[in-house]
Amino acid sequence: MMILELYIFVLAAFTGFMVISRVPPLLHTPLMAATNAISGISLVGSLIMAGAQHSRLATLLGFIAVICATTNIVGGFLIVDRMLRMFQRTSREAGVGAREAEERRKAARRATDAVALR
Repeated sequence: MMILELYIFVLAAFTGFMVISRVPPLLHTPLMAATNAISGISLVGSLIMAGAQHSRLATLLGFIAVICATTNIVGGFLIVDRMLRMFQRTSREAGVGAREAEERRKAARRATDAVALR
């Protein structure tokens, strides 16, 4: 039975590595958000384990699991928030982009008017 469990573990590790290594950078942020959701599920499980009071060891391990899962979730959300802020424009950049777009539209209208007058 131990060999089968080891085989499943190695297969899962290999599959996980292959899937994660092929994720394009554009999908990294949504993947991190999904990982945070999975960590939330593990937090619920660790809370159940900590509160079940089967033994002192189980309660202690559940408490440690709660701390680890909470740290993972908070850190994950901070990283995702930081990555999303990298893609946001500042108000000054947005204004410059809007002005450039308006100038391009005016130039295109002038070019169209010039062609129409000929």
